[in-house]
Amino acid sequence: MKKIKLIVLSVFLSSIYFSSNSWASPAENTYKTVCAVCHSAGVAGAPSLGDKAKWAPLIKEGQVQLTAHGYVGVRGMPAKGGKPDLSVVDFAASLVYMVNQSGGNWQNPNDLTLKKIEAEIIRRQAQLRK
Repeated sequence: MKKIKLIVLSVFLSSIYFSSNSWASPAENTYKTVCAVCHSAGVAGAPSLGDKAKWAPLIKEGQVQLTAHGYVGVRGMPAKGGKPDLSVVDFAASLVYMVNQSGGNWQNPNDLTLKKIEAEIIRRQAQLRK
């Protein structure tokens, strides 16, 4: 019985030390730590999380194009949301999170969609170099 009490106490104390972010999905954590800087307050025209009217035309661009262009940097947004070591996979997942909170219904990209995103990233980078 004493062991069970210690385990319960340990779990309880551990929960005090972990932030609410530790319970969020990795995509939500990326949003909170990277994307929210601009997308929570609409900095530099960034569509705010949940603003369906501002997100609607972006969602219509499609998952491949919006993800690739955002990853490279588009409009006032810096490449990779300003986090140089952010992977395409993590960027794509955080974008899915934002889109789904803002009127869309996207799924995390599968391998085929990721290949299309990566090809569009290369195409967009070449286009920007011209």
